[in-house]
This record gives sequence, C-alpha cells and structure tokens, in this order.
Amino acid sequence: MKTLFDKTKILNMEMKNRFLRGALWEDLADEKGHLTPELISIYEELAKGGVGTIITGYAFVTKDEQPNPGMMGIYDDSFIPEYKDFTQKIHNLGSNIIMQIVYGGFMTNFNVGERTIWGPSTIKNENTGTWAKEISKEEINYLINSYANAAKRVKESGFDGVEIHCGHGYLLSQFLSPYYNKREDEYGGSIENRGRIVFEIYKAMRAAVGENFPILIKLNSADYVSEGGLTQEDSLYVAKKLADLGIDAIEVTGGNESIKEVTENNLGAARTKVVVSKDRESYFKDYAKKLSDLVNIPVILIGGNRNLDIMEDILNKDYAQYFSLSRPLTAEPDLISKWESGERKRTKCVSCNQCYNTPGKRCILNIRGL
Repeated sequence: MKTLFDKTKILNMEMKNRFLRGALWEDLADEKGHLTPELISIYEELAKGGVGTIITGYAFVTKDEQPNPGMMGIYDDSFIPEYKDFTQKIHNLGSNIIMQIVYGGFMTNFNVGERTIWGPSTIKNENTGTWAKEISKEEINYLINSYANAAKRVKESGFDGVEIHCGHGYLLSQFLSPYYNKREDEYGGSIENRGRIVFEIYKAMRAAVGENFPILIKLNSADYVSEGGLTQEDSLYVAKKLADLGIDAIEVTGGNESIKEVTENNLGAARTKVVVSKDRESYFKDYAKKLSDLVNIPVILIGGNRNLDIMEDILNKDYAQYFSLSRPLTAEPDLISKWESGERKRTKCVSCNQCYNTPGKRCILNIRGL
C-alpha cells in the first residue's frame, strides 16, 4: 500500500513526501520582481512546516509583461545571485523548490495602458475589461525564447525544477481554448494547432535545461464553460502529447478566471467557494484518473485537497501520485508536519478565499486568532 509519506522521485528530484505547496501569488516581491525579506520568510515557514516540495508563485518571463504587482521575476540574469541564496535557504530547511513561470496576457488590470498585452486573438477579459492584441508569429518566437531563457535561469539559480503555468485563463491556456483562440494559421483551429505554442515552448525549455532537469506543467483540465471552451478531451490530447515529448509531471487544474460564466460558478482558478463536504473535496480527481490511465508520468492533483483519508484513497486507486495544497498551507504552514506526526484531522481551511484579499495572502482565521 502506498502512503502519502513515501519517498519517491520525479525524474531525479527526490521527494520526501507526496505533498507540494501549489503556486500562489503572494504579492510581496518588489516592483521589479525581486525578493523581499517578507516573501522569503513565507517560503522559509513553509519549508520548516514539512512540505516536501514548494512551487513558487508565478514568475514573469518578459520584463515588460508583469501581470500583477508583487510578482517574482525571472526575465534577466540579475535574479540569479539572489535566487541562488534563496534556494539554498530552502534546501537547508529540507524542502525542494520549483519555480513556476508565466506570461499573463489579459489576466491583469495592472499598468494596462503602459504596455502591449498579447493574446492568441484580439480578445477581451470579460471580468476586468482588459483587451489583448493578437500575437504575431515573430512575437510568438520571441515568447518561446523568453520561456527558454527563463528556464535556463531557473536551473542556474538552484531551483529543483521549473513549472509552466498553462491554466486559469493565462496566455497559454487561452491558446488551448477555442473560446478565445480564433486564429486561422498553424496556431489555431485543431487542438494540435492550438497546443502548438505549448509544445514549442516545452521543447525550447528542454533544449535550454537538458534532459536531467525536471519540467512540469500546470494544465487546465477544462475551462468549464457551457459552450466553446477547452474540453477534457482536448486537454487529455495536450497532456498525452506533452508526456510523449518528455515532460516530467502534470499538475491538474481547471477553470478560467477571465470568463464570467466560470467565475460566477466559483470555478475561476481551481477553487470552489467553500469545500463543505467530503464529496466536494479533491474536485479534479476524476480528470486526474483519466490522465493517469493515459500517461506514464506522475500526475499531481490540486484543488480541494483537505482530508488525509480521501487523498490516501485517491493515491491507492492510482488517480494521482502527488497532491498540491495552497490554501491549506496558507492557513497552516506546518500542516504536513502535523499529519506526519500522526494527526489525522482535516485542515482548518474552509476555502472561504479571504486569503486572496489580504497582503501576503494570509489566512483570515489566523488574523482573527482562530
């Protein structure tokens, strides 16, 4: 019987348990994307709390495209020395650390009038009103190179791996979604074409970091819009293609923050409003099972993971091999250590999402002393 505290590997990255901290925008980097003492302290607390692997908040790969304030950057070599010190601190505390990288596109209302925002087509974010212009083929090539260069910096900085963010309505997931991708060239139309930019970015990143450095992807299972969005069938096609190309693990997510219908139904970014019952926990598990049956690489399940018994059942039914938690570790950074010591109680996180509205993404229960 497999356990959540098995020692395993993703490629050559040793995992002391099957838990990851899922990426979370902390809003604590400085205006250029550099680390601050407050941001570093959050990661140190997580590492002390026993989670085997931490995925950073998303880091932007091009200097002029910062989707949100307080994001980490990885767009030039100036970041490498401070990240080397940072990753060493986390390693000394016993955790791996992976950097997630992103191009945001119209998932922003930050400095909108001061920069060009790319989309697969000329499209509008239904929730913020932000417009994106259709990216040209020349600009696509620039973006591919930006991802590759960012991945190389991630490796040189001492991170244990790099994760591509391809979910929640950010640019790469926009390309996958026919809701937004109306192109008529080789980057639009069929799912092979809509996925082309993702495949090309992965291949460029692999060439930049070599065969022995883990590359993961956070991939939308579906947009969960009633008509015209990314479907599970198309998502599975993309996942299988990436697995065949050599990607090392897939983190399952879903939803689209830019589509009103989706956010109104609380599926904007892998989070239902309140997880109140066991049947609503681990809510992407059925897609994860389909994916695990299709590919021979690790599947990481995020979204509503709250209860050890449920996660153990998912693990031993081979729905997923790893589990990402974000809000629970915001509420209880030492949750994994508590579980490893023998506590079986469910996390105190109630998925109220108030942490997303506080500086540093702090749990409101902790702020109130609960």
